[in-house]
Formats: sequence, C-alpha cells, structure tokens
Amino acid sequence: MTTNVGMYDRVLRIVVGLALIGAAAGFYGPAYTTVWGWIGVIPVATALIGWCPAYTIFGISTCKA
Repeated sequence: MTTNVGMYDRVLRIVVGLALIGAAAGFYGPAYTTVWGWIGVIPVATALIGWCPAYTIFGISTCKA
C-alpha cells in the first residue's frame, strides 16, 4: 500500500471530515444534526493513513513525485 494522498490533500480531508463529524455531533445546532455527517470519518481516516482506495482505482496520486 503506497501513499497516494499528498500533504495539502490530507489537510483538506481532515478539515472537511471534522466539519462533517461536528455537524453529526450537533456542534452547529440541532438543525444541522444528521447521521450522514458521520461519513466524515472516511476522509479523516484516509488522511491519517495517507492512502485512498478511490485514488488507487482511478490511478490518481496527489503526492509530489
């Protein structure tokens, strides 16, 4: 499993993932609470691992060569 998620991509994934998790947890108020916000776990996990299975399928890499 080679790394295919670059530094800027990782930062963006963490920010978006935490925002989605925050929405699911109700940090932005009850109007924004939704179970779909827990999908934010996926971008956070792929950022921490540094590997995205979808990138592998499509042959994408955001790492510098």
